Amino acid sequence: MKEENQHTPAEKESESPNRRALDYLLRWGLPLCLTLLLVWYMFRKVSFSEMLAILSAGVDYWWILGAMGVSVFSHIFRAMRWRIQLRSLGIHASLGALCCSIFGCYSLNLIFPRLGEVWRCTFISRREKARFTTVLGSMVGDRLCDTLMVLMLTLLAFLLAAPAIESFMAKYPVGQGILSLLGNIWAWLAFFVGILLVWGLFRYGKELWIVSKIRGWVKELWSGFAALWRMKRKWGFLALTIAIWGCYFLQLYLAFFAFGFTRQLCEEGSLGFGLLPCLVAFVVSSIGMAIPSNGGLGPWNIAIIFGLGLYGIGEAEGTAFSMLVWSAQTVMLIILGIYTMIYISKKKEKR
Repeated sequence: MKEENQHTPAEKESESPNRRALDYLLRWGLPLCLTLLLVWYMFRKVSFSEMLAILSAGVDYWWILGAMGVSVFSHIFRAMRWRIQLRSLGIHASLGALCCSIFGCYSLNLIFPRLGEVWRCTFISRREKARFTTVLGSMVGDRLCDTLMVLMLTLLAFLLAAPAIESFMAKYPVGQGILSLLGNIWAWLAFFVGILLVWGLFRYGKELWIVSKIRGWVKELWSGFAALWRMKRKWGFLALTIAIWGCYFLQLYLAFFAFGFTRQLCEEGSLGFGLLPCLVAFVVSSIGMAIPSNGGLGPWNIAIIFGLGLYGIGEAEGTAFSMLVWSAQTVMLIILGIYTMIYISKKKEKR
């Protein structure tokens, strides 16, 4: 029986290329296809001429430049926060190297989603002669903190803007379906049954390849998160987390003043000087960034269009707004990526 279950070397060689091909497809092909599909979906009802007319008239680009400048500080604060984690693990990387690792991370994500995270961990581990898995665990903890921030901001946005969200969703068939689904007891029963099935699969299906891989990911995530409790300067870590997300919010809020239709929201005191509409757009766009795509193109834009639509902004205006803001941030990431390449090459020359 043992001999029957064993794979021959030839079979292993035939399986490994297939697995590698599947891995490449899921890692690079799927995000690219999602990006193209979502960009098509975004532009299917929007007139390019109308969008270009909006961008060529009535836009104050100084506010966009200000938002680009704030984005740089968000990356620097993220590097400072990561330094706290790494120092607790005995890795004393310089702030300059950490900043460049963050700059390069986001620049690479424009081309290959999620590759940037792997690169920044590889860059720091090789530079500091540290274990890659240790650096990777700290990055996982870094991302988990961001996930918790998104969850808290989502809860806050739904509490403050529940009437606007419900009224908007009630206008569309998909929204009506979601609202009716939330009030359906059978839907909730199916949800809990699904949870039990997943639990059973992970409890009794440990030998399955996909289950073991996911369990490994979960274990890695937990180890990265657990390291946060052992580090020093927890209050500094928390303050930098607030600074990072404060910069993210400020970027979008400054962009609101660049367009007449979003500036009007900021001038209406009943909407909290644009803070509430900006918060809603910010939260849904942050959730959209969880979808793997090239630099957030597609899901981020659609989420922004949706968020602005809650407050009466049309699709053409929302598309113009999202494309300009996304393009400006992309240009800034490209500039930071070039700076990172120069920084790395200069350091190599000194060695």
